[in-house]
Amino acid sequence: MNVRSGLALCLVALSPAGSLSAQSAETVVIRGGHLFDGVGDRAVPNSGLVIRAGRFFEVGARLDDEDLGSARVIELDDDEYVLPGFFDLHAHYAIDLFGRGRVDERTAYPVLFLANGVTSTFPAGEMNPLEMRDLRMRIDRGDAVGPRIFNSGPYFGTSRPGWDRDMSAEQIHADVDYWMSQGVRAFKAKGIRSHQLQALIERAHMYGVTVTGHLGSGFRSTVNPRDAIILGIDRVEHFLGGDGISAERPAYSSLESLETNTAEFAAIAEMYIKHNVFFDATLSAYGYYGERDPDVFAYFADEQSFLTPYMRQIMATRPPRRVSEQFEKIYWVKRKTIKAFYDAGGGHLITLGTDHPSWGEFFSGFSVHRELLSFALAGIPPADVIKFATANAARALGVGDKLGTIETGKLADLVVVRGNPLTDIRNARNVRWVMKAGRIYDPSRLLASVKGTIGPRNADEELDWMPRGRAASSQRDH
Repeated sequence: MNVRSGLALCLVALSPAGSLSAQSAETVVIRGGHLFDGVGDRAVPNSGLVIRAGRFFEVGARLDDEDLGSARVIELDDDEYVLPGFFDLHAHYAIDLFGRGRVDERTAYPVLFLANGVTSTFPAGEMNPLEMRDLRMRIDRGDAVGPRIFNSGPYFGTSRPGWDRDMSAEQIHADVDYWMSQGVRAFKAKGIRSHQLQALIERAHMYGVTVTGHLGSGFRSTVNPRDAIILGIDRVEHFLGGDGISAERPAYSSLESLETNTAEFAAIAEMYIKHNVFFDATLSAYGYYGERDPDVFAYFADEQSFLTPYMRQIMATRPPRRVSEQFEKIYWVKRKTIKAFYDAGGGHLITLGTDHPSWGEFFSGFSVHRELLSFALAGIPPADVIKFATANAARALGVGDKLGTIETGKLADLVVVRGNPLTDIRNARNVRWVMKAGRIYDPSRLLASVKGTIGPRNADEELDWMPRGRAASSQRDH
């Protein structure tokens, strides 16, 4: 990659205080290499991308006879590929280093996401929604570096500390009103009853925002995704649901042996397609608890280097982890399930979500690439896998008119990678640089800026990494 007119790879860099350096509003031109715009199914030679005021001004521009003297021009090498910026629609910022409960990591995690090409995140249930709101505002102002955060607010359901199982529809409406006033952009239900879910969906839709859910089988007042679709839910997490899972037992018990060549599976797949409900598969999420398929879970970056030296010492003394046989089975079943749903015509409804509330071994920013690989290993073409993380995700969140593809008029989010990801999705890991709304970030500088920052620096700081050590839960009282 060659750069002229003064553009350096560190065009946007971190200052010691973590703020963004100044960037002029000059036109940026990217040409050469190949372009996968997220609309078509193949990469084409990139004749020219013109970015002005943070948007794609022209795509496929012919610039041979243009005067580019006032523009900042980036010449890509032939083996460099331009992709839309990635979304993670189950992007937990949460981390649990001591087995005492989760806290949101708000220093390193935003940087790790962005350095891996993730320009938009939906946290899918926040431990401290007001702190996460403040993080989003700092990033939006340019006081911190990170992806867009489409705040989810607290869980709606028993996964929220202090959740009232008897909340009325009126109380749910008031709660939605409050969190919308705090800038929440979509909602997540987990452990919710049917009438409460209906109230959540109704109120969220009044504001024009989406609802997703980690649901159940119907066992003990849980809501089967089939019934949530009837209520009008927009997205579903983890498993498709339907009559293939029994209401007589928890969903996971049925998922272990779920078959896809059945009338029940065909019926639920058809229901998603008919009602245009998105499915966030979280394929790799259960694999972290199982045997850890080496094709997916081998380290491709030194993730442990982002822990503090003190935390690394603690990790080194921990006993071997316990392997969940149930989640190992579910991990492989989910691969078959997603391919069957794709083959049934549901490919335009599949999105990418990592769902990895880390306990210190792996971090969500890098997990995006494990999820991409899991889709490809399930037998799905890489071009469609990339669309799961880009065009599909943007539409699922209701922002497809602004993000998700490289098209004239949309916000200029993109990632440049070395090597063709359409022949090997692993090449998407080779991030050369990232652009968010026209600002360029150097991944190597981003990663270097947060090495050794996750976790306590000494024993006195351990409580700061446990929920009880935080000043307040910041969950709104009812």
